[in-house]
Amino acid sequence: MPTFKVTICFDMNIRTSIFFLVLLIGIDPIAIAQDFILPNETTKIPVLFQNERPISIKLAYDARAIKNTTDSTYVASILYYKNDAPSFDSMAIRLQARGIYRRKQCFYTPLKMRFKKSLTKGTIFEGTKKLKVVLPCSKGTYNNDDVVKEYMGYKLYEIVSPIHFKTRLANIELIQDTGRKTNHEALKGFFIEDLDAVAARVDGKELKRNFHPLQQDGLSSVRNAIFEYLIGNTDFSMTSQHNYKLVFVDKKVIGIPYDFDMSGLVDASYAAVSGVENMPDQITEVTERLYKGYQWDVALYQEVRQEYLDHKTEMLETVDRLQEYFEHEDQFIQARRFIVEFFEILESDTNFNSKILNRARE
Repeated sequence: MPTFKVTICFDMNIRTSIFFLVLLIGIDPIAIAQDFILPNETTKIPVLFQNERPISIKLAYDARAIKNTTDSTYVASILYYKNDAPSFDSMAIRLQARGIYRRKQCFYTPLKMRFKKSLTKGTIFEGTKKLKVVLPCSKGTYNNDDVVKEYMGYKLYEIVSPIHFKTRLANIELIQDTGRKTNHEALKGFFIEDLDAVAARVDGKELKRNFHPLQQDGLSSVRNAIFEYLIGNTDFSMTSQHNYKLVFVDKKVIGIPYDFDMSGLVDASYAAVSGVENMPDQITEVTERLYKGYQWDVALYQEVRQEYLDHKTEMLETVDRLQEYFEHEDQFIQARRFIVEFFEILESDTNFNSKILNRARE
């Protein structure tokens, strides 16, 4: 396999501001393929994400008004929440719709919550300004299990990457006014921290400019591509930041994947293969894996491969801990088997070479 390496030398004492000036004049620094040292993030994790037990919430809104919101418009609502207390507390919040596909196609509109700082003080939402809320898409039989499987993807990614979105599962009583009637439904969902919070937690900065995967940190680039392969996801682009965000941390460009509902791990009823138009091979089902990563040194691929193998036990234990939240046992068994099959590929030199290493894109 060819080796791709572009080196631009920087004085190690150059300030972050100089880096961004370099970006503005069009020079693309490539991150060195090595791990990064994060600050002690324990004290920076928002209170909400310091506990992994599902939180109970009640949320009411006008379904029609939500769908008409934009990035600058909101719908006022009251969030009722219960953490460890026996009764619900309440807080005024603002809501808006988010996403593209789910917003247009799903019965339950995905949401973003915005909080007023003065109201969050002393609550489990202290330190939180914005949150994404993942809801089921459809009203199907497995809608809640699909949410748990997507949440599983985020928890697995936490194990392999020090930079990730924090998440927390939620039991949601959703009250939607549709104009004709008011629907009361019990759903599973989960919170995702905002990218600004991630960047602040790791002493980094969000990058809105696109970087080719070969211009990103090599270690995280390969980790991320193999992670997307692990969950069987093709609905992302490391180049154009589709379901993929970039942050600048420790003088490195680091990618963070998100939105896994189209993955083979979730295997939602509406999921479809996407983003493979320029790939040499084609798949027709989301449960078929297709590697979309790019070519790096073989040694780097082997390093990342070993990382995943070293985390196999921890990953499967994470999967098993989520079993209690599934409503249908067969959905848990299917999800667990999908993860096990990934490790079977990694454990075989022949399969790893043919399905991943030799499929890497130029």
